[in-house]
Amino acid sequence: MTKLVIKNIGQILSGKLEEPIFDGDCLVAVDGKITEWGYEKDIDCEGATTVVDAHGVTLAPGLIDSHIHPVVGDYTPRQQQLNWIDSTLHGGVTTLISAGEVHMPGRPKDIVGLKAMAIASQRWYENFRPSGVKVHAGAPVIEQGMVEEDFKDLADAGVKLLGEVGLGTVKDGKTAQQMVSWARKYGMQSTIHTGGPSIPGSGLIDADMVIETGTDVIGHINGGHTALPDDQIICLCESCSSAFEIVHNGNERSAVLALNTARELGKLDQIILGTDGPAGSGVQPLGIMRMVAMLSSFGNVPAEKAFCFGTGNTARQRELDTGLIEIGKCADFVLMDQAQHSPGKNMLESVELGNLPGIGMTIIDGVVTSERSRNTPPAMRLPEKIL
Repeated sequence: MTKLVIKNIGQILSGKLEEPIFDGDCLVAVDGKITEWGYEKDIDCEGATTVVDAHGVTLAPGLIDSHIHPVVGDYTPRQQQLNWIDSTLHGGVTTLISAGEVHMPGRPKDIVGLKAMAIASQRWYENFRPSGVKVHAGAPVIEQGMVEEDFKDLADAGVKLLGEVGLGTVKDGKTAQQMVSWARKYGMQSTIHTGGPSIPGSGLIDADMVIETGTDVIGHINGGHTALPDDQIICLCESCSSAFEIVHNGNERSAVLALNTARELGKLDQIILGTDGPAGSGVQPLGIMRMVAMLSSFGNVPAEKAFCFGTGNTARQRELDTGLIEIGKCADFVLMDQAQHSPGKNMLESVELGNLPGIGMTIIDGVVTSERSRNTPPAMRLPEKIL
């Protein structure tokens, strides 16, 4: 049995919009799962195999990037970059979700080949976790000619995601809707490309096609790269119960529009965050943290709620076992504090002013996976592993 005890926590962010800050200064996890939290005096901390002294910093669920384009291992040919996932861990992200392995050189587009690559992608990230990061991959891009049996084959083999609808040869809403329905029947989640073309072979996906297709996630509702007109973004927010995915590599103005519209409609729980990288805009190790700060500051959202967009909202929309401070959930955390010399009375106020926090540690499945971040500004205080 392994037992993690984190003590002297300054504040606990829960990932839950309905109660974004929990009381307590201590959290315990056994065998990689959260078992209790609260005040140290009330908690059984005996028998710990790992002890972290938080030294007053904030604990939050590890961040989740809902939209990435991995290829293989910790390498991306899109930017000829090694160790991009390790660098993302230093941005507080502990879980990554593929929207399609579309940058694979020579990506097969025949049905046998695309199924084979999706299954292989799912397997190699299941078997290899770069720096401990959880990568949910194997997200095939649907192509003309696929039939229901293809989706059953993929699901039976362990594939749980569809790549962005619209990046392949399926360009009409009727065909896409049929394939998305087949995928859903076999337990596969779907995402649609939203906005103007991104890579060769992609095209414009407008609000009408998004609504007709009916995917689980409206991928980059703020465009990836170019956004839809304002009235179409507002229409999607009004019409859809899908997740509204806002990404770093999209249009920032449209991101704030989507946020403000969702708030007016009482739909903040549908907002999730991604980077949409690696891509032409590069790799964004701090992309999710930057989105939290941007949406909090420009969207006038309390920072503790903005963090929910990149943790609990995504966990609930994506049906993950992480992203929330909840008994039985995975002990995946980021510990952070106000950056040195940044404005604001504390970490949350500093983020509300548009600043990044300093990350001092990440933990995945109860195991310390990184300490002081090499990417964020230095924090005022740092947690310390003392056992």
